[in-house]
Amino acid sequence: MSGISRRRLTLAALQGTPLLVAGCATRPPQPADFRGRMALRIEGDAQRSFSADFELQGGPDSGRLVLSTALGLQLAEARWSRFAAVLDTGNGSPQSFTDLESMTHEIFGESVPVSALFDWLRGRPWPKASNHPLPAPETGFSQIGWSVLLDRFQDGQIVARRDRVTPALSLRIRLDPAPSPA
Repeated sequence: MSGISRRRLTLAALQGTPLLVAGCATRPPQPADFRGRMALRIEGDAQRSFSADFELQGGPDSGRLVLSTALGLQLAEARWSRFAAVLDTGNGSPQSFTDLESMTHEIFGESVPVSALFDWLRGRPWPKASNHPLPAPETGFSQIGWSVLLDRFQDGQIVARRDRVTPALSLRIRLDPAPSPA
């Protein structure tokens, strides 16, 4: 694998090693649309897990995702537009990808549907794909091969599982409460 080493990124997350990160464009920082903690677990022969604090802003067509340790040390920053995605972990020059899916595959070893996350984090299905309600007693929906569980949505917790494809994935997200207006 060229460019980013998943093992190096994971080790940095676990050890709290800071990595210098740069974006694909210089602009003043914008407030995050979503902020919280995410944990990704990959099942299979070589089980892996990754957890980080995150800030997500923008939307599927243009946005930014910052991953950092619990101590606030930045691990990676991704920026994307309709035309490309750029990731920099301070491991040399930024790495370019044709889309978000290929970039998340490089980072985690599996694709994570960042485009759909913007809607899932709002407790609704992504409008660009069909969806079906989950069977009772679970609250949520299935979409693009993932089950999105919203049982604890009011508490800021969302679980997305991909069970029908090997390896199975589980993405747990805890959103920070939105700041109160002054």
